[in-house]
Amino acid sequence: MARFFKEFREFAVKGNVVDMAVGIIIGGAFTLIVQSLVKDVMNPVIGLLVGGIDFSNLFVVLREGATSAPYPTLAAAQADGAVTLNLGLFINAVVSFTIVAFVVFMLVRTINRLKREEVEAPKSPVEKPCPYCFMTVPIKATRCGHCTSELPVPTQAEEQSLGAATPPPQA
Repeated sequence: MARFFKEFREFAVKGNVVDMAVGIIIGGAFTLIVQSLVKDVMNPVIGLLVGGIDFSNLFVVLREGATSAPYPTLAAAQADGAVTLNLGLFINAVVSFTIVAFVVFMLVRTINRLKREEVEAPKSPVEKPCPYCFMTVPIKATRCGHCTSELPVPTQAEEQSLGAATPPPQA
């Protein structure tokens, strides 16, 4: 049993799990903000533009409840036991999804752009072309392995720029 808890602790405290948990919590909070934006800011403006319609109370009665009177609000219809098709709530959900999807798209786009800007430094070449047969040979080669020609010896400055060690002095 102790081994089980040890494995669980190792799993739970891994960086990816903790990062995922933080992301889920922030995502939940962000969802509440988006829902408030849609419900309290956007829907009233859209409602004014389309003639004062309150989307949260846009519904169609499929089957009437205990009383057969028209229902002024969705809450009144549901309290009476009516079966309703809640079009306004669906429109709110679609608008909320669109906003969340757009924000996530912008976040991923920004992250991808930052990753692209991280350009790696050019690596030192490890191969060079033979000037006689034009085949590729190792950069430190003194003879071509293909045509066996003697290759020009690189200068000391070229070796230092390639990161090669200078040859030891000969006695």
